[in-house]
Amino acid sequence: MDLILFYLRKLFTVLKNEVLVLPSRVVVVLFFLFLLAMPLFTKDPYLLRIFTLTSIFAILAASWDLLSGFTGQMNFGHALFFGVGAYGAALLNKYAGIPPWGTIPLGALGAVLSGLIIGIPCLRLRGTYLALTTLAFPIILMGIVFALPDLTGGELGISGFTRLSKSRVADYYIAVVVMLGLCTIMWKITDSNTGIIFHAIREDELAVRASGINTTRYKLLAFSLSGFFAGISGGLYAHFMRIAGPSTLEVSMSFQVVIWAIFGGIVTIYGPVGAVFILFPLLEFLRFWQEFRMLMFAVVVLLILLYMPDGLFRWLRDKIEKECPRCKIRNVATRHTCRVCTAPLD
Repeated sequence: MDLILFYLRKLFTVLKNEVLVLPSRVVVVLFFLFLLAMPLFTKDPYLLRIFTLTSIFAILAASWDLLSGFTGQMNFGHALFFGVGAYGAALLNKYAGIPPWGTIPLGALGAVLSGLIIGIPCLRLRGTYLALTTLAFPIILMGIVFALPDLTGGELGISGFTRLSKSRVADYYIAVVVMLGLCTIMWKITDSNTGIIFHAIREDELAVRASGINTTRYKLLAFSLSGFFAGISGGLYAHFMRIAGPSTLEVSMSFQVVIWAIFGGIVTIYGPVGAVFILFPLLEFLRFWQEFRMLMFAVVVLLILLYMPDGLFRWLRDKIEKECPRCKIRNVATRHTCRVCTAPLD
């Protein structure tokens, strides 16, 4: 009993001193609670399906931000990692009989390998050349898929393998818990020394190399980590939809990820995740207005890019919080002195 009281007091202290001091952190906690509690209030299969897919694509968008946002390695072929994870999980389940809990991480390891295959020849490329080179890889893999129809199913893809779980609610919880866990891990990576080096490579790779840091190793690490997380999302998608087809490798998938990330705000991790939870359900709920569905989607994206060029969630955060000029700690926008060093904020 004493141990339980100790941990409850510790949890209360963390909430009081670390979470409740900033509106953005309170919103994140409420977001976590909303996702975990939603099936308690509705069992609507359509709604659960939308949020399950949203959670899966949120992992994909965050993994793009980890690579392209933080290290500046502009990847326009991110669908490659997603497709490799999806096809890898599908092939291992259908032909080797491995259950989903085994095929998804193994498919993700295949995506890590594809990340290394992309990363090694792209190490010396930057900017437009890097973007166009990465764009070519999913197209190449799609050609291989069409060339081996007996194995990959060709244009029809692979179907008929094991479901993610036996119920829609279980599918939802698996996707949501994995998304929350992986996105938290990605955020912690970017908040660590490795994340600082990633960011430094993005700002000035030559200076980082001159300081004695092996930038080649860190760029390959970024490609591998991004590939792993995107591969997990691909495996989840394949087992949830029970199909892995060429649509997982299409160029439109890669550009969709870029739109999500820029809409929410790159170099944040939480920005792309929040953008997916706005834009993907929006597209689904606009299906009743089929003729203007994509037009409305484009208008929303354009308005955000025009008036909030740093992303929606960065703009919102800057409205409700401000950074201390002395210690760089964020404070509630209504404060006049920093909560840590008491420096004036106005």
